[in-house]
Amino acid sequence: MTTGQKFLKRSFDILASFIGLVIFFPFIFLIAFVAFLDTKANGFYSDFRIGRKGKAFRMYKIRSMRKSSHFPPTSITISTDSRITPFGRFLRTTKMDELPQLWNVLIGDMSFVGPRPDVPGFSDKLQGEDRIILSIRPGITGSASLAFRNEERLLAQQPDPEKYNREIIWPEKIRLNKAYIQNYSFGRDMKIIWDTIFFVNKK
Repeated sequence: MTTGQKFLKRSFDILASFIGLVIFFPFIFLIAFVAFLDTKANGFYSDFRIGRKGKAFRMYKIRSMRKSSHFPPTSITISTDSRITPFGRFLRTTKMDELPQLWNVLIGDMSFVGPRPDVPGFSDKLQGEDRIILSIRPGITGSASLAFRNEERLLAQQPDPEKYNREIIWPEKIRLNKAYIQNYSFGRDMKIIWDTIFFVNKK
C-alpha cells in the first residue's frame, strides 16, 4: 500500500465515520437501550482486540448476548449459542451491533475495510509473511468477512467448532486478508463496503 493510498483510505475513514456518527448517533443509543432491556446488562459491549502492529485496543459493539457464568470460555460464537437473545440475533444478522465501531474508526483503531480484529491468541501469534495482516488497521468489514458472512451458522454445523475454526476458517481468513493487502486498491474497498451493505457474499 503506497503512502497516497494510505492517506486516501484514512481520509475516507475519518470523513465517513464522522458523518455516520452524526447520522446514527441517536439510533445507536436507541438500540443500545433496547439491548439493555433485552439482556439486563449494559447495552454497549466492549472487549479487547488485536489491532495494527499487534497492539490491543478496546472495540465497541451493541450487546447481543446475555451474561452467563455457566458458559465455558471460548474464542468463537456459534449461531445456536443460548446466550444470544432474539433481538441480539437480529442485530448480529443485520450487523447493526457493529455500529459503535464507527467510533473506533474515527479515533484510528480501525478502518471501514480490513481484516476483522481478533481476540488475543490469533493474529498476534502470526509468524513470517503472515504478519503483513498486522501492518494495517483492522476493519469493520473485509474480504474475509464477506466470505464467512455465515460463519456462526457454519460453525454450529461442525462437531468440533473450535477445531474447525482453527484448522479451516482461520487459515482461509489469513489467505484472503493477505491477498487483500497485497492487491490493495481504494476501488476494491468501495466494492467491499457495497457488497457488505447489500449482503453480497463473494470472495
